[in-house]
Amino acid sequence: MAEAVTTYYLEMTSPSDLKDKPDSKGLNVIEAEIDEFRLNKFLYEYVGGPWQWKDKLSLPDSAWAEYVSNPNLRTWVAYFKGAIAGYFELHAEDDGNTEIMYFGLAEAFIGKGFGGYLLSQAIQSAWSIPSTKRVWVHTCNLDHESALNNYRARGFTLCKTESDT
Repeated sequence: MAEAVTTYYLEMTSPSDLKDKPDSKGLNVIEAEIDEFRLNKFLYEYVGGPWQWKDKLSLPDSAWAEYVSNPNLRTWVAYFKGAIAGYFELHAEDDGNTEIMYFGLAEAFIGKGFGGYLLSQAIQSAWSIPSTKRVWVHTCNLDHESALNNYRARGFTLCKTESDT
């Protein structure tokens, strides 16, 4: 029997709520300023594979291209010593909500102290979008065991929980 999935929705309603973790530990975070759906597709599988991110894997390339070409979607890639260590995507919605669509570290880079810094960068980037009034994210019990705690440690508050049971 499949494991029951509990989804946690978290939000931040002011940039001052961010509890920044400024020590990069050598992680460099760079925005991918040129839309290239193959990069997003690779990152989704590379980072999300161990956590059962599979909803989008069966999408045709045309759907990936359409997703990535959305002008409200922006992607940042985290590098450590030249290797891709993780990424995040932000989607600025028309109503002032900016969602951290995808966020994570590649499996080999988990447990090295990068998560708090990368999430701080995602939150700062979200608040730097002029229309942002609220930053939100969701995670679930299938994600890494530290995911929910990292979101809370950076200043997110739980606003909703859903279970498929």
